Amino acid sequence: MDIAVKRLYISMFFPGVFLLLIWMVFLIDSTLKLELVYHGLFPRKISGLQGILFSPLIHGGIKHIVANSLPLFALSSMLFYFYQNLSFKVLIICYLITGVLVWIIGRPSYHVGASGIIYGLAGFLFVSGIIRKHLGLMAISFLVAFQYGSMIWGIFPIEDRVSWESHLSGLLTGIGLAWIYRRRGPKGYRLFWQGLGYTNDEETDTDSGDNLPWNEYEVEGPIKIKTPDSPDNEDKT
Repeated sequence: MDIAVKRLYISMFFPGVFLLLIWMVFLIDSTLKLELVYHGLFPRKISGLQGILFSPLIHGGIKHIVANSLPLFALSSMLFYFYQNLSFKVLIICYLITGVLVWIIGRPSYHVGASGIIYGLAGFLFVSGIIRKHLGLMAISFLVAFQYGSMIWGIFPIEDRVSWESHLSGLLTGIGLAWIYRRRGPKGYRLFWQGLGYTNDEETDTDSGDNLPWNEYEVEGPIKIKTPDSPDNEDKT
């Protein structure tokens, strides 16, 4: 199997397991009428603290979970693809900090659903793509902005039944993480007005996995390392 394809499948594994868990909780809740919504996050109540852990797994209906499934899977897969050594940390922090912020600022109502995590991942990938000056991340950033651009309206209190507090908290968390880990991630490229090629930032702590096997490959095949006896002195094709 091609290394790039294998890497893509690996990056989709945990997001797929996480999404499967969410659907299992929803189906069990719907079948047994457990009303798990009452185990969601309720702001400023001690009993509502359990929602920090449980609310992203609970959804209020079929439309709710279907609307969250594709963006959650797509954005988390992008996170695991581009940030092999940082992905779990970003996901867990988004998960927990978003819940804590909602518990502090949220309206006195039950808040459930994974949309806060979705906003967190979208904010992280978008801002990180711009900061890192990475062509792939920048393309994904624009895709996120185009495909989920209407998400920005979700951070405003427009609809009573929508937890805009979760959306806002997730977005702020993602943007904050993108800034905190601005020196972590795949190597960036200079923009077209700066010339092509990798940026030369010695302080950058890259997360590109320098010793991983897929780094031995380019788009058109394996990198050819020149020896001193080679006809030319190029580093790679």
